[in-house]
Amino acid sequence: MNKLYASILLFFICTNVSAQSFKLSGQIKDEKNDAVAFTSVYIKNTSTGTSANAEGHYQLPVSAGKHVVLFRAVGYKPLEKIVELSGDLTLSVTLVPEAFDLGSVSISANAEDPAYGIIRKAIRNRKKNRDELYEYSCSVYIKGVQKLVGAPKKFFGRDIQKVLELDTNRKGIIYQSESESKFNFRRPGQVREEMISSRVAGRNNAFSFNKASDLMLNFYDNILLENTLSARGFISPIAENALFYYRYKLLGTTEQNGETIHKIEVTPRRNNDPVFRGQIYIAEGSWRLYTTALFLTRSSGINLLDTLHIDQQFLKVEKTFVPGTVIYRFNGNIFGFKFAGNYVGVYSNYNIRPGFPRKWFNGEILHVTDTVNQKPAAYWDQRRPVPLTGEERLNYIRKDSLAKRKESKPYLDSVEQANNAFKLGKLGLTGYTIHNRFHKKSFSFDPVLPSLFYNTVEGFGMKYGITYRKTFDDRSSFNLRPELRYGLANRKFTGSLAAGYTYDPVKRAWVGLSFGSGIFDLNSFGSMSLLTNSFNSLVYETNYPKLYEKRFVDISTGRELLNGLFGSLRLSYARNNTLRNTADFTLIDYEDKQFSSNNPFTPDAESPLFPTYRSLNLHASLSYTFGQKYITRPDMKIYEAPKYPRIEISYRKGIKGVLKSEVDYDLISAEVSQERISSGMFGFTSFVVGAGKFLNNRALYYPEFKHFWGNNALIFPPNLRRFAYLDFYLFSTDREYFEAHAEHNFAGFFTNKVPLLRKLKLEEFVGASYLTQPLKHNYAEFYFGLQRLVFRASYGFAYDGRKKVAQGFRFSYGF
Repeated sequence: MNKLYASILLFFICTNVSAQSFKLSGQIKDEKNDAVAFTSVYIKNTSTGTSANAEGHYQLPVSAGKHVVLFRAVGYKPLEKIVELSGDLTLSVTLVPEAFDLGSVSISANAEDPAYGIIRKAIRNRKKNRDELYEYSCSVYIKGVQKLVGAPKKFFGRDIQKVLELDTNRKGIIYQSESESKFNFRRPGQVREEMISSRVAGRNNAFSFNKASDLMLNFYDNILLENTLSARGFISPIAENALFYYRYKLLGTTEQNGETIHKIEVTPRRNNDPVFRGQIYIAEGSWRLYTTALFLTRSSGINLLDTLHIDQQFLKVEKTFVPGTVIYRFNGNIFGFKFAGNYVGVYSNYNIRPGFPRKWFNGEILHVTDTVNQKPAAYWDQRRPVPLTGEERLNYIRKDSLAKRKESKPYLDSVEQANNAFKLGKLGLTGYTIHNRFHKKSFSFDPVLPSLFYNTVEGFGMKYGITYRKTFDDRSSFNLRPELRYGLANRKFTGSLAAGYTYDPVKRAWVGLSFGSGIFDLNSFGSMSLLTNSFNSLVYETNYPKLYEKRFVDISTGRELLNGLFGSLRLSYARNNTLRNTADFTLIDYEDKQFSSNNPFTPDAESPLFPTYRSLNLHASLSYTFGQKYITRPDMKIYEAPKYPRIEISYRKGIKGVLKSEVDYDLISAEVSQERISSGMFGFTSFVVGAGKFLNNRALYYPEFKHFWGNNALIFPPNLRRFAYLDFYLFSTDREYFEAHAEHNFAGFFTNKVPLLRKLKLEEFVGASYLTQPLKHNYAEFYFGLQRLVFRASYGFAYDGRKKVAQGFRFSYGF
């Protein structure tokens, strides 16, 4: 019996020892005693591993026993070390530069470099290698650091050192985060990730925005990074058409971990093509990517950054290669702010046969729970696979201690006393806000100068409001906005009060109530801003907007019903009244021009467009986005740009007899839209198609008509649904209609080939719009132009049937 007890006890002791994990750590240097940053460190023939930090330090939890540790870094020979752990172990190593051998290969002046043959085989096997692994799950650790390495002393009058908490040289880390996730993948492109833990320096209640799928760049795809750093994206060195864009040079061949590896240098055939530079390593026989060390520059067409380095190390799990470490390093300069940073992703503990259940991938690509940011610092010290650098350790200590101070009421009161100090210039130009962060509420006063206006209906006037916001502990929020408006010429005073309550931010669930009186545009989409109209009226003696008065009560609600399906409902009661011009002042009086009346259909005579009437309107809508992908966070739901169309169905009804309402109509409409449909190197296409019909139009007045996004101005905000030359008011309808808009952006495909234009990074676009309704048959617009970021210039033509009715330049802007 004693022997049995002893055997059982010995079994548990041995089991505990073998299961116990110890820490293997050290520093990796080269022969010159310099640190080798971001070296991959893995247990051989497993997916257990990590990456060294920027100072070459690494740490790795390893089970007790004998192991072979593999060290791999771009530009250095792989190094294997045999270790036997029965406790924590420090192992520092020295890497030597890689020695790639060209062997007996001879290349004459006119001969093709042997790299081309290797690349052709890699291209032929691209799809097979891309699709070889159907699904897998793994653990992911991500560390991100962004820092300023130089900045101006002041920006818009604010001291940058104080605002961003920099050192006296205006340098320092401005964002530092870590996260752990469980990542799941199924071909083609289905992902589901659950964040396990998250830490953000100096923000104890914040959630990291790290996302594993953002780092997993797949060079087996033809085009990468579309709609991120470039609208067109960048061509992979092993894309189907890569030989047209790249030059290749074989730098040598070596044996690594039982594989014959070819090192190939890739360079662009033309300096400004959207391609990568650097080296790729390809395994003989399977022709898989073994390592990538590539980068992009401004000449490649990236926006915002000067350079972006992307390094990938792949692991062999059974018979396939999977990402092990992924490192992004970047730098740039915007408005004098010089920045740099890196993101390190460590992928480990692969399961290539996870057997996901049916409907496991449901559109949620990342789930972040309330508790992920509540792990103490000791947790990270134990779990972190990539050691912190000295700078990162100090940043955590300094910002976390400062964060605790910032959470206290005395500190918040002192900071807000300074920030809330009243300044006349602030109130006049940008608005003035009083914050109470401890109680999570604020009062925002509109800027005074942009609230001043002039129009021919009200004369000089002012529209001014104050907004109150309150956020509750459950992240629901409430806002209240009183607004007043007064015109000196018509001496009409109006005011309204609007309130909204978001009771479930994740589901975008809200209710709203507003009531009062106001001056509104006859076109429900609006025509132009108060400022733009004031300028046109005072300088060009042109008054485009036509206005009416409304006393109203609105009740509304909306929420997400299912993923991608959103519903809203609004009940509106109003008393509507026409208005007349009461002012004709202008700074420049043109002999051949005069203001038009406030009735768009009788520009030379002031006549009422409709009688004073009451209306009760019900408006219901459902919108659905196919294949909608999203991120769920405790404080919000973030939607990814959809890859499939969005459909919206609306129903609007005028209810007669209730509360003396005088309208009686039924309008049903539908719209299908999609933005940024990729055309590869040829850019992207966006479109909107809409149609509707009044099933009943027994009694309705102009404000209830179906209106369109028109434009009479030279400069206007862009909107795909907007016509560039269509009158704001004349073609609204109370019958059926059909409209369509389409635009293709070539994303620099042509301008990139013109030496003087390519530096401007201009994007070419062409577009067309179409409208048909009983008063406007076969109206069409065609236009073409150039854009850079938010500014656009175009030239176009408008046709009513076969008759050309307008042409000219249009300029637009939008932020």
